[in-house]
Amino acid sequence: MITVVHLCLSLAGAMVACVLWTLVPILVQPYISSLRSLPGPPNPSWLYGNLKEVDENWSLHEAWIQKYGPAIKYKGFLGLDRLYTLDTRALSHVLVNSFVYQKPDMIRYNLTRIFGKGLLVVEAERHRQQRRIMNPAFGPAQVRELTEVFVEKAIQLRDVWNAEMIQKGGRVRLDVLDELSKMTLDVIGLAGFNYRFNALDEKGTTNILHHAIEVMFQSLGEFSVVSVLQGIFPVLRKLPDLRTQSMVDAQNAMRHIGMQLVAEKKTAIRQASQDNEKGDGKALQGRDLLTLLIKANMATDLQEDQRLSDEDVLAQIPTFLMAGHETGSNATTWCLYALAKAPEAQRKLREELWSVPTENPTMDELMALPYLDSVIRETLRVYPPIPATIRVAMRDDVIPLDTPFADTYGQVHDNIRISKGDSVMIPIADINRSKALWGEDASEFKPERWDAVPEAVQSIPGVWGNLLTFLGGPRACIGYRFSLVEVKTLIFTLIRAFEFELAVPTEDIIQKSAIVQRPVVRTELDKGSQMPLFITPHRRF
Repeated sequence: MITVVHLCLSLAGAMVACVLWTLVPILVQPYISSLRSLPGPPNPSWLYGNLKEVDENWSLHEAWIQKYGPAIKYKGFLGLDRLYTLDTRALSHVLVNSFVYQKPDMIRYNLTRIFGKGLLVVEAERHRQQRRIMNPAFGPAQVRELTEVFVEKAIQLRDVWNAEMIQKGGRVRLDVLDELSKMTLDVIGLAGFNYRFNALDEKGTTNILHHAIEVMFQSLGEFSVVSVLQGIFPVLRKLPDLRTQSMVDAQNAMRHIGMQLVAEKKTAIRQASQDNEKGDGKALQGRDLLTLLIKANMATDLQEDQRLSDEDVLAQIPTFLMAGHETGSNATTWCLYALAKAPEAQRKLREELWSVPTENPTMDELMALPYLDSVIRETLRVYPPIPATIRVAMRDDVIPLDTPFADTYGQVHDNIRISKGDSVMIPIADINRSKALWGEDASEFKPERWDAVPEAVQSIPGVWGNLLTFLGGPRACIGYRFSLVEVKTLIFTLIRAFEFELAVPTEDIIQKSAIVQRPVVRTELDKGSQMPLFITPHRRF
């Protein structure tokens, strides 16, 4: 008995020591950080800092900038300082220097539980290696090949909605987020792995992989103090809890099926190569992302030390599934919401779409539609799926500024000194809606603004469209072309077929941010994420 007691005390003591070892630098950081002289709002909570204020009112950032200046700090979890600025030169410096500014350990831990150690999670040289191999799968030619998959599933969704309208006699109220999530899951299954989820098929059954993804999606919208503490204090990750176990079970299921998919595709690639050498075969025509990735990784001209391990290839499967599925459905949902609020823009877009003499457009035909392009750009400007992200400095650095600022001592600076461990916010939504960049109507949905883009937005360091939606620099979204064509295909098909109206008052739709910004109804929070719209068949006369 004494031995057991001593053992328990020893383990408890070791755990306390580990927590203190991690906690002391955190508590000391505000007093040694170079950010300590920056102005900013008071700290209302030793645990949450300003995070709860921001979560309840995202526009606080803009108010703080107006009150305290162009470069400020506010408090994150456990009172850690975060640099916040809308200075595009500063943000460009952070995004370009991805080896210096990386995701915090806490966020990487929680992302790993959802995505595994794929492209979204890994850093530095490992990220560069994975991206080098994956880039060919996301080029324009490859996305062009996948467009017919987008069209096929968009038409299937249209037909499902038409059938429901016929059954109910016309106008119906639908949760378009739920319906679009099924469609984009089917798309990423086929386009990503040539795997059929059949989520849109009423007769389709929820298979093991589908269930695993649902568990992962559920975790996207959940905030847990336990998961935050586990991210900060690695020793706490050993403590059992139901949420962690469900995530582990989901990851194991995804891993099991993923290993089968990888093995099957590697075998098919080798067989096609052998057949070609014999002169009695054709090149493997697999166009899904996983096949293209594995082919690139097995290329004979690739040096051995540049190849991805099977574990690295396997880690891309949840990355494809979660990132490709969630962002596409989210962006399309907000686009339909924006058009439901702007009936004239919806009418104008519909007329342009009906000028295309086919319901099966090619990628090139979609890209040639100027107003569709403006609508998608404006949607992704006003409603970026991911509103912000954060980076931590891996070493001391100096961030240059376009606009000087005065610190709390009244001294003016044209740069910001950063200490190792300091956090820097990347304010995606706030840059996209900055009045200083876009004008006084920056928060309004106006597709016509893309007819004459303000000169100031040329400084935004985004990879696409003078927006920060897909980030910029070496960690810019690798799948942005895939996402754009998928969303354009969906909007093309749905706006041609239906007219959309709000099913609840505008002020009842609010944004709930986890990893992505999902819509919720203020008066129906218990129902979780949803976007209720009235949908009516469009009649051409």
